[in-house]
Amino acid sequence: MKIRFHGAAQTVTGSMHLLEVNGANLLLDCGMYQGRRSETYERNRNFPFDPSTIDAVILSHAHIDHSGNLPNLVKQGFTGKIYATAPTIDLTDIMLRDSGHIQESDAAYLNYRDERRGKEQIEPIYTEEDAELVRPLMKPVDLGIDFEPIPGVNAKLVEAGHILGSAAAFLDVEENNRHTKIWFSGDIGRLKLPLLRDPILPEAADLLIMESTYGDKPHRDPELAYKELRDVVYNTVKKGGKVVIPSFAVGRTQEIVYNLHRMIEAGDIPRLPVFVDSPLAVNTTDVFKRYREYFDAETWDFMLKGKHPALDFDGLTYIRSVQESKQLNERREPMVIISASGMAENGRILHHLKNNIEDARNTIVIVSWQAPFTLGRRLADREEKIKIFGEVFYRRAEIATIGGLSAHAGQDFLTQYARAGNGQKHGIFLVHGEERAALPLKQKLMEGGLHKVFYPEAHQTLEI
Repeated sequence: MKIRFHGAAQTVTGSMHLLEVNGANLLLDCGMYQGRRSETYERNRNFPFDPSTIDAVILSHAHIDHSGNLPNLVKQGFTGKIYATAPTIDLTDIMLRDSGHIQESDAAYLNYRDERRGKEQIEPIYTEEDAELVRPLMKPVDLGIDFEPIPGVNAKLVEAGHILGSAAAFLDVEENNRHTKIWFSGDIGRLKLPLLRDPILPEAADLLIMESTYGDKPHRDPELAYKELRDVVYNTVKKGGKVVIPSFAVGRTQEIVYNLHRMIEAGDIPRLPVFVDSPLAVNTTDVFKRYREYFDAETWDFMLKGKHPALDFDGLTYIRSVQESKQLNERREPMVIISASGMAENGRILHHLKNNIEDARNTIVIVSWQAPFTLGRRLADREEKIKIFGEVFYRRAEIATIGGLSAHAGQDFLTQYARAGNGQKHGIFLVHGEERAALPLKQKLMEGGLHKVFYPEAHQTLEI
């Protein structure tokens, strides 16, 4: 048996790990790498294996850095099944179509610009039409139910508590009359997150592949992040400004909407217009509403006591049309605008940033980790000169970073997770984390008695 760490190895994006066993190939996630534009294009376009040789995929959740290169996998010859929970399938379908559309638009723009410069034309990594071919290959699996993705591998999905439908995968691998238990964490959620059920700790395994995004620090209680967001909104409204939030369409947007609902119901902030300006986020919210059985007990209590849904309230508008989106920039009263994308790299958020970044009354709220070289990272670093659509803007808007809203576990829960999973027969392999986060976690785990802890390089192979 071999495990090849092809993605999210010593970085946070592009989750993709290949398990070779019994002459078959099982891919754990097929995410899109995000970073420098030129590197991103090459890495996503070219797989380090032949996609036609992959027999099955287990998808942990719908975020693009875990699901985003599935259309390219299919485009290049994959014909097997993709196993995931039902909410993940619905969310992934929406996200991949959106991703294909964005890639087509970006390629058209770049080709128009580069044609005048005599540069070579590029093709999108995949199109919206390519993305539509993924859904028929996806097979829903309920949490806790055994299934066999490839011969000799008995698998089950377990609540990960990261976004709606997210799951860890527990694999019992039989090869040459020998059993090896592997636990793949996907992205690990946090305790007490709004809307979501708490992640389940792993069963003891021989080998543990786990994320380490925030392995360098514990997170504050989510309620503290709630209070910090409340204060930012309140103070910005008091100045007469707008709150602009670049937010991932899946998970983070719904969490923020629910928190704003709670704030308004409690009288902690004034009733003000709240706009979710992202077709992807709007469609995603429809999925959340469809799978309310995945909500946690606290959310159900909120809904039942108030006799209202969690993700709808007076003053909240879900925007679908471009015209409605443009009209927001003509309004001057205080409001909250939540718009994709989470790293502010594309979509309508760029227009809202362009129109609001030079007004000192406004606040831009960064609510998630930002990949290097993205616009979101430059905002989080509070750079004074920001380039948007090739034009330089001088940032006068306040920047607020609220890391406590992260849907990723912090060091304290990651440590607890690793101890439960054990993995000391073959090791704990830290993925989905930059060096500054993964190495402190590795040291902490080893100091705590877990001695086989590794931080694999990209494409490194483990043979068992």
